[in-house]
Amino acid sequence: MNSLITIFSNNILPILLTAGTGYLLGKRFPLEPKTISRLIFYLFSPSLIFKLLTENQLAHNDTIRIIVYAITCTLLSGIVGFLIGSVLKMDRKIIIALTLTTMFTNTGNFGLSLNDFAFGEEALAYASIYFVVSGLLVNTVGVFIASTGKTDAKTSFIRLFRYPAIYAVLIALIFNLFDLAMPLPIDRTITILSNAAIPGMLVLLGIQLRHITWNDNKLALSTASILRMVVGPILALILSCLFGMHGAAKQAAVTEASMPTAVMTTALATEFDIHPAFVTTVVTATTLLSPFTLTPLIALLGG
Repeated sequence: MNSLITIFSNNILPILLTAGTGYLLGKRFPLEPKTISRLIFYLFSPSLIFKLLTENQLAHNDTIRIIVYAITCTLLSGIVGFLIGSVLKMDRKIIIALTLTTMFTNTGNFGLSLNDFAFGEEALAYASIYFVVSGLLVNTVGVFIASTGKTDAKTSFIRLFRYPAIYAVLIALIFNLFDLAMPLPIDRTITILSNAAIPGMLVLLGIQLRHITWNDNKLALSTASILRMVVGPILALILSCLFGMHGAAKQAAVTEASMPTAVMTTALATEFDIHPAFVTTVVTATTLLSPFTLTPLIALLGG
């Protein structure tokens, strides 16, 4: 029991306290969450994705394994969320919201920090790959899914190319392929912007707390929370065995896939009007529940 308390206080509590500062700031000042979410969505997150891709030093085969694992785990989680929502005959937009909140985990602000605190630099390197893939998926597949609540599939696909994360990935791949170096002033600018992504997401989560509407859709909320915080980790552990993962790679991959719902889903829901109050409630609920699932999971993984 003491070890679980130590794991929680050393690895999870600092992250929650940081989000708490956002809540206090939101209570004190009339901050607009949509403005902050757009800063993260269009500026900070693409910068972080570019930075992580260009600085990644993992071996080629390890990188491929993490990429395939992240894609598989993310898509399977989304499929499960969509099917459960359909079986329960939920409203179309609620099904989309349930899919998003089940599919995308908080791999950045929560996941990267937790891997660093719990497992060290090697796990953080693997976690950064997972985060990059997750960031690409949320900015492409996530945008596509969210926008289908308002537009047809063709329009949704075309809109993907309006978002800078795609171009951040493409430019980073070009830099890696030709071993290019960014001019120092630009490199430092990207570093500053990327450093703002993780704390920005955490602070946004805290600010969003004061905008929560605890609606009567208890079935959807409980379903999303169970799928994300119980089914998600179980699926992650099973897939890690199927992928033959061990050591730091398994620690990082399973932890990233077991995170609470991504803060970015709130940005997507706000941007495309996909029940943002419900999505924010799921983000908050799963974040508050996460210590009860992540603490024993870290212990299981050898934290």
